[in-house]
Amino acid sequence: MSETMPSVFIPHGGGPCFFMDWTMGPADSWDALAAWLRGYATTLPTRPTAVLVVSAHWEAPRVTVQNGASPGLLFDYYGFPAHTYQLRYPAPGAPQHADRVVELLRASGIDGDVDPARPYDHGVFIPLLLMFPDADIPVFQLSLHEGLDARFHIAVGEAIAPLRDDGVLIVGSGLSFHNLPLFMGRQGTDVSSTFDDWLACVASLGPAERREKLERWSGAPRAREAHPREEHLLPLMVTAGAGGDAPMTRVFTGSVHGHALSAFEFR
Repeated sequence: MSETMPSVFIPHGGGPCFFMDWTMGPADSWDALAAWLRGYATTLPTRPTAVLVVSAHWEAPRVTVQNGASPGLLFDYYGFPAHTYQLRYPAPGAPQHADRVVELLRASGIDGDVDPARPYDHGVFIPLLLMFPDADIPVFQLSLHEGLDARFHIAVGEAIAPLRDDGVLIVGSGLSFHNLPLFMGRQGTDVSSTFDDWLACVASLGPAERREKLERWSGAPRAREAHPREEHLLPLMVTAGAGGDAPMTRVFTGSVHGHALSAFEFR
């Protein structure tokens, strides 16, 4: 019998940031996050049977699960060094687990679909190259819904929560702060830290109050400055829903170009 896996929300970085010489700011800007991602697998209770990634970089009219046997890579970043388009992550897909996701969604009244041709986008393969570099664990991806509603995505997480008891690690891959004009300005502001502090406070709440706060996240201090568009925050909602009543713990916090980034786990 598989051990129950956590669900975790991770910052997936900026493009292929972990695999290049970073010239925008200090050369070690991404090192702390990279080190945390590399060490994360050692904190798990056992080896996952599969990894399900909810990436900020896939939106669909219906919640859609990737069910190809051998997904390729989608290099959905632009203007980076040529070698970053030669990265490889040949992890097998997880069609049987994907079928289970569709069953769970439909049992909860959520329309689900499958996509056998979807490649892994960079919200998947970039962090997993650090977290599970051997690419020997089945990996599959779940889309966001294009409506971008927080409550709906929490419900998606609740629907797929039984996967955790099957040994599937649920990874929400986004960023706790995603305002590119501010970020690329490379000058720290209090926007990210204010919103990050709010997330940390939410983590300290009981499950019911925590859910209410996350559903109404846009009313938080500096929320719409931290996330002018919410696609990079919604993977947190899915992992929170999948986490159920488990404690929400901030398992990483750091600063890149003066902006706070954090990871949160439910176990």
